[in-house]
Amino acid sequence: MPPRTPRTRMDDLTVERVLRVVEAIPPGRVAAYGEVGAVVGVGPRLVGRILRTWGSSVPWWRVTNASGDHPLLARALPHWEQEGIAVKPNGRGCRMADFGADLAQLRADSAGPLAELDSADAG
Repeated sequence: MPPRTPRTRMDDLTVERVLRVVEAIPPGRVAAYGEVGAVVGVGPRLVGRILRTWGSSVPWWRVTNASGDHPLLARALPHWEQEGIAVKPNGRGCRMADFGADLAQLRADSAGPLAELDSADAG
């Protein structure tokens, strides 16, 4: 069996696209890794890998798993408190129903920054 090729490469353009979508998540809102990936066109694991490596300059604390749980909750909490994101009773994250970003709005807010990248890449 030949080695499996990755669905999406982690190139500079993909990294920048993920970071720009994360920047578009409004304060006080969160989006799941898969939701960010859906806007960009990559999988949730790649989004997580990109944030782990290059996410320190963007609001990484606004990206959670699909349940609203955050892998770095202790580090995210000061940001969440400042932005009014409340921790759910189990103490692992926030309620997506209460704090999840409007995905249609996130797509719209990301469209301009992503188009800039795409046009720069084409030129």
